[in-house]
Amino acid sequence: QVQLVESGGGLVQPGGSLRLSCAASGFTFRSFTISWHRQAPGKERELVARITSAGNSPTYSDSVKGRFTISRDDAENTEYLQMNSLKPDDTAVYYCHAIGRWFGLKDFWGQGTQVTISS
Repeated sequence: QVQLVESGGGLVQPGGSLRLSCAASGFTFRSFTISWHRQAPGKERELVARITSAGNSPTYSDSVKGRFTISRDDAENTEYLQMNSLKPDDTAVYYCHAIGRWFGLKDFWGQGTQVTISS
């Protein structure tokens, strides 16, 4: 059974940090490009950060560049999003995503974790 399970969300004050985790199972995680997306109330889901199966040259949206870091641990089948200098505009549900070739082109989504930045 394919699963992506996020954890690490919560309520943080502006300027604080959080680390999100996404544990994958049921597919060949190491060969997939992984990413984090977020969706704020009333807004479309947007890409936050992406890292390929090679683990190099991660990309970030302009709104999080310099504050967020995406990483992966293929031995643990887990992806991470380290979020620093958090702002109220970062408030959203954060989703992990994986896309790759495994018995054809496949993509998988996690269920989402809420991140709220508020004083």
